[in-house]
Amino acid sequence: MAVTPFDSGMFRGLFGDTQIGQLLTDSAEVRALLLVEGALATAQGALGIIPRDSADFIQRAVMEVQIDPASLSKQTGQNAVVIPALVSAFHAATDAPEHAQYFHYGATSQDIIDTALILRLRQIITIFETRLGTIIHALGDMAQTHANLPMAGRTYGQIASPTSFGVVVASWGHPLISHGDRLNELKPRLLCASLSGAAGTLSMVGDKGLELRDNFAKSLKLNTPVQSWHSTRDTIAEFAGWMTLLSGSLGKIGEDLTLLSQSGIDEISLSKGGASSTMPQKSNPVLPSVMVALSTQSVALNSAIQSAMMHRQQRDGAAWFVEWLSLGQMIMATARSLSCAQELTQTITPNAAKMRQNLEGEIGLIYAEALSFALANHMPRPQAKEAVKSLCTKAGETGTHLATLAKSTWPEIEFGTLFTAAQQLGLAPHDAEEFAKRAQHY
Repeated sequence: MAVTPFDSGMFRGLFGDTQIGQLLTDSAEVRALLLVEGALATAQGALGIIPRDSADFIQRAVMEVQIDPASLSKQTGQNAVVIPALVSAFHAATDAPEHAQYFHYGATSQDIIDTALILRLRQIITIFETRLGTIIHALGDMAQTHANLPMAGRTYGQIASPTSFGVVVASWGHPLISHGDRLNELKPRLLCASLSGAAGTLSMVGDKGLELRDNFAKSLKLNTPVQSWHSTRDTIAEFAGWMTLLSGSLGKIGEDLTLLSQSGIDEISLSKGGASSTMPQKSNPVLPSVMVALSTQSVALNSAIQSAMMHRQQRDGAAWFVEWLSLGQMIMATARSLSCAQELTQTITPNAAKMRQNLEGEIGLIYAEALSFALANHMPRPQAKEAVKSLCTKAGETGTHLATLAKSTWPEIEFGTLFTAAQQLGLAPHDAEEFAKRAQHY
């Protein structure tokens, strides 16, 4: 078994995500670290903190130098952070000590590592947003198309009262729109550079600290932080919480799809399922199951990151390491959940005939609630409810449809379309269409 299935050559097809994975490699991190160091040198050169020619040299060098991440392993194991090894490797690769002496000048390792993380999170968020939009639009189209398609509503796994497939789809989509809104709100807080020096004061650059930090952030197209966030990790925790919410909503879709495609229910079909090693008839709901599993994993990982908000004093190694151990896996889990949902929303096909069959059943008990409210116009509500409850028992014992029993018991009452599912949908079609409008404008 691999340490994490996300990186396993055997399991990456199930849990991995190639596009996001490219941003979570050692090579991608080294490249981001070098870009940040180059931006720092350029900002310092512009303010005269370091010689301009050295700043220009460093900026050119970080775009050209090739550093093998594996070569940084030994020093990183000793120092806990990669920057000392990166500085040594940069000096060796450039062989220009008169300029390289200003590489990583006045900053601390956490400045560079956190800013490099944010650069990659920005790219990751863009990918998340694109996928989320695709899913929402697909669900919107589906909700619109099937706004009036009756199916059985179920509570506690039991038939309850009629609903529509369109509003079920809308119940999947509304939270995703809310998550998109939440992401827009948190991005300005999250996408900030970090430049605060060893203890958060940036004292090594004298009275030019504020200007340097602002220029540094702008050069990377990041926001300028209002303070050091070395030990203030609420934005990282907020992003982790957001991924947990999103994964949970996608997991809910996975749960529903598994149940709706279950043998004996068969109310939806998925064009692509997984094969069994021994049973030729099987088409297992693999992607929905992956979404459920990844949601559960995200909750577990999120608890670690939330606990890591307790960074001691001005900087803390242990809590920071917890982020490293957890955040990448959460990102991969979220990415894979989104890709699963993207694929599924293009392939879901409702089975209207089976929905109608399951809704009616043999004896039509799904209309019990509607019948009790109709009878309440002719007798006290408690009496009406008890009368229908007795009738449901009789329907079960005799196999007689509830409508037949009701009409014979109260022949004087005109029930009209009460026993017609399409007339018992309430707000379901309206709510499905309202979601479709929201999705269209997302």
